[in-house]
Amino acid sequence: MSARTPASRFTLSAPVKVLIALVIAAIVGLSLTAYDQALALKVADVVRPIGRLWLNALQMTVVPLVTALVIVGVNTASNAAASGRTARNAIIVFLVLLVGSAAFSALITPALLDLLPRDAETIQTFREALRSPTAAATPLSAAQWISSLIPSNAISAAASSAMLPLVVFAMFFGFALSRQEPERRDRILDIIRIIADTMITIVRWVLWAAPVGVFALVLVVCAEVGMSVLGVLGYYIVLMCVIYILITLLLYGVARVAAGEPLRRFAAALVPVQVIAGSTQSSLASLPAMIDSARNRLGYPPALTALVLPMAVSLFRITSPAQYIAVASFIAWLYGIDVHASQYAVAVLLAAVISMGSTGLPGQANFMTNNLPITQSLGLPVEPLGVLLAVDTIPDVFCTIGNATGGVTATGIVAKHTRTTTEPEHPAES
Repeated sequence: MSARTPASRFTLSAPVKVLIALVIAAIVGLSLTAYDQALALKVADVVRPIGRLWLNALQMTVVPLVTALVIVGVNTASNAAASGRTARNAIIVFLVLLVGSAAFSALITPALLDLLPRDAETIQTFREALRSPTAAATPLSAAQWISSLIPSNAISAAASSAMLPLVVFAMFFGFALSRQEPERRDRILDIIRIIADTMITIVRWVLWAAPVGVFALVLVVCAEVGMSVLGVLGYYIVLMCVIYILITLLLYGVARVAAGEPLRRFAAALVPVQVIAGSTQSSLASLPAMIDSARNRLGYPPALTALVLPMAVSLFRITSPAQYIAVASFIAWLYGIDVHASQYAVAVLLAAVISMGSTGLPGQANFMTNNLPITQSLGLPVEPLGVLLAVDTIPDVFCTIGNATGGVTATGIVAKHTRTTTEPEHPAES
């Protein structure tokens, strides 16, 4: 019997590698700054193009990937909804909760950011280190916003990275495609899936180099900004954890009001689900526990849970739209850019749609490819995303707990609606 080598036993995951790269870059950058500021700036100038190239490589996949994922996602949701009333109800519940999550984040994140101290000199240095522009998109009037929803030229919208009209076109295309003859539709969908898979392959290649890209970005920022950058990143980590925790707590209220679940019973049933979700940071790994709790602890029908919960894992992540809005809001706060209500309205709808089409992507790919369109739609610099990616693995524990909680909550709402429309509801357990 051959013994395992140490390398096979201690393979580092991609997020861990990125965190290690961040720590090393911070140590090197801060040490250079403490030793010789002039030398630190010279090293930063040499390393900066590496980080820029890595970020550009991620950006180049966004337009074709998002378009393909939205088209495939629309057809997946349409096929699911066509399979029966329960599936249709689930899709509606998912959409309502996703929009609610994004809207909540758009309301609460700016309020939380207003509580944070903001050092203008540090922010200016941070911006210069990333070579980020400061100009924001001019807020649209209500008439302009409505007229911009449908692009007059989809190719022009893609070329200018106008994500909302591009996503609207992709939705129209996806719904129209779902009405075609099955054989012809499947041929086109196969091509679109190949495009999406090809873009995902490129993203995986680029993310393979994430430790190098993150090292370059973080070293430049630390070398030019100094110790203050640690406070900025600390603010981001705390902000995202708070947002995820608040959404998770709100889901208890949603379960009580919309699903009629007693809070004590619902909370007790979620404990094993949340433990697995937090420890594995995977909604898919939490699925067996979600099914067990939904059936045996909450009493939902087996047939319903077997349909809705897998749909939830594949189409529905309640914290994703909130993340996209919170990340963009943090960047706006970082650069002192005011985001207006009309811009947030665009971002909320865009976040909800994109989140349903991209749940099959790996975590780091999800972060970049989904946050880029939202950040761009608000006219914000995308350069900070590479740095924020490096520390996003820390709040991801609370993100996964929120997603697992959201899946069970959505199942409870669908179960409640199904019971009230088909048979008298059984008495709730105390």
